[in-house]
Amino acid sequence: MSIAHSEKIDRILARFDAVEQALAQGPTGEEYVRLSREYAELQPVVTIARDLRAALQEKADLEELLADPEMAEMARSELAEVERHIETLEHRLKLELLPRDKADERNVILEVRAGTGGEEAALFAADLFRMYQRYAAAKGWTVDVLSASESDRGGYKEIIAAIKGPAVYSRLKFESGVHRVQRVPETEAGGRIHTSAATVAVLPEAEDVDIRIDEKDLRIDVFRASGAGGQHVNTTDSAVRITHLPTGIVVTQQDERSQHKNRAKAMQILRARLFERERRRQMEERAAARRGQIGSGDRSERIRTYNFPQGRVTDHRINLTLYKLDEVLAGEALDEIIDALIAEDQAARLAAQEEGAKISGET
Repeated sequence: MSIAHSEKIDRILARFDAVEQALAQGPTGEEYVRLSREYAELQPVVTIARDLRAALQEKADLEELLADPEMAEMARSELAEVERHIETLEHRLKLELLPRDKADERNVILEVRAGTGGEEAALFAADLFRMYQRYAAAKGWTVDVLSASESDRGGYKEIIAAIKGPAVYSRLKFESGVHRVQRVPETEAGGRIHTSAATVAVLPEAEDVDIRIDEKDLRIDVFRASGAGGQHVNTTDSAVRITHLPTGIVVTQQDERSQHKNRAKAMQILRARLFERERRRQMEERAAARRGQIGSGDRSERIRTYNFPQGRVTDHRINLTLYKLDEVLAGEALDEIIDALIAEDQAARLAAQEEGAKISGET
């Protein structure tokens, strides 16, 4: 039996009809918002399922025509095309039915830090951050720098930013990890290729309802900011350091002249880190409970190499190599890598789901 006629699809279609009828009654306020959100979530599945059922009916009609000598040749030629269409629709429907990451629609906190390689690593961290800035601009997202620590030659030891827009996390979540660069530094007189690295962390932005932080769990220190910012910054206790005592997470913020603004930004970063910590704990528990783990997500793993002499970018998780280094760093070709990572993740989750269905005896 096709997935289009499964009990699960029957339930989804029935629920969609009920939601549609409820919306037609003209609800207001929170009820309207809730129903509209559910309608939008169900609609893609319903559209594909209805198209698939229509295609299956068309296939059945054509198979009947095969018994008619006058219509058999025409039916046979059309049948092959309909069967290909059915195969495509069934695959799309299975993808739509995969469990969704509830964080996919969220904004993110992006953290880029220089790793091994000294000043060259800091310059590479700046290159990566500019890549994400350009990519965000092309998507119509906004980028707000929350904290930055510059190196002597204009790179970044660390830079943290909030990126806001539709479904940001769904596109950037696979960027977390160690990014490696191979190139000849400007300061290298002998023309030797150096290898350095930077780490990227993409955290779904937490909301107040996700993470409740007890004030008694915080130690808040204020001190005079150092570095750029003008005379006012350096003569007032405007910098803030927040320590979350239960986890030991420390966030320091000193970019703003206002202690209040620095505290607000530090709390925004702290909430995101605590939210990611809890998400990771839950993911690890689920992974330990099932046989097939779909990627560890370990940030210590090298995920991508940017080789300047060869003009190539290689993502080691999916063995994808693009000879488009400039276009990737410009944010223009980054979608090619992200799309491939998403497709690989979907395929792995689909395979795990089908394997689980076989083990449980489902059809």
